[in-house]
Amino acid sequence: MNKNLILSVGMPRAGTGWFHNITKTLVIAAGGIEATKIRKKYHLSRLLTEVNCNIGTISSYRILPVLVPLILEPNYVIKLHGGRRPLADKLIASGLIKTTYIYRDPRDAALSIYEYGQEALTNPTSSNDFAHIRTIEAAVEYISPYINIARGWISSSQTFSIKYEDLFYNFDGIILDLIDFLNINIDSKNAINLIAHLKPGMNIEKRKFTHFKKGKIGRYKEHFSEDQINECDRLFGDFLADNDYL
Repeated sequence: MNKNLILSVGMPRAGTGWFHNITKTLVIAAGGIEATKIRKKYHLSRLLTEVNCNIGTISSYRILPVLVPLILEPNYVIKLHGGRRPLADKLIASGLIKTTYIYRDPRDAALSIYEYGQEALTNPTSSNDFAHIRTIEAAVEYISPYINIARGWISSSQTFSIKYEDLFYNFDGIILDLIDFLNINIDSKNAINLIAHLKPGMNIEKRKFTHFKKGKIGRYKEHFSEDQINECDRLFGDFLADNDYL
């Protein structure tokens, strides 16, 4: 098995933290290492931020120092919301990096972003990336640039791309496909048992650092006005159709 940096990428509020935690758990169980240990040991805190070691962008300035520990260390998983870059594509093609990408109906993602903004209003001690979002329209605008980012990753033949909705409804099947993609040495039955607490419907209090809350699919229909849905159709229509979200 070749050593890899696993780049766990996702659309905001599309289960990125959830899938990152799943991937990290499996990789570590198969002999990998926790990325926070890499961050501390190699003094990478300015490049790998937040709880989930988010790299922010895959520019050469960031990605090359983060790859150096692979010389001595086993596989590790870091997180990203950003788009593809030519250098990253070359590193992926070389086999040094493996990438996964999770995406979601952007209307549900926008609703989740809006609700996080509302949470910051009602709870001043709460701090999150969406505290400045005050309206559904602002949330829709926020998610819009991530549509092209999603298209980029989904179109990559060397990326393991999945829908949040598919992971929700076919958890075990997706996990088995993920293990094959990562080419890690772990028994499939043991793997499923290891991450059983991360299955949809399980106690979310145990889902530490997954940012997983309601998780319900299609909730935007209960909260968006007709005008807001029409605006989403205008902005995301092709993406919705291409990915069977209509």
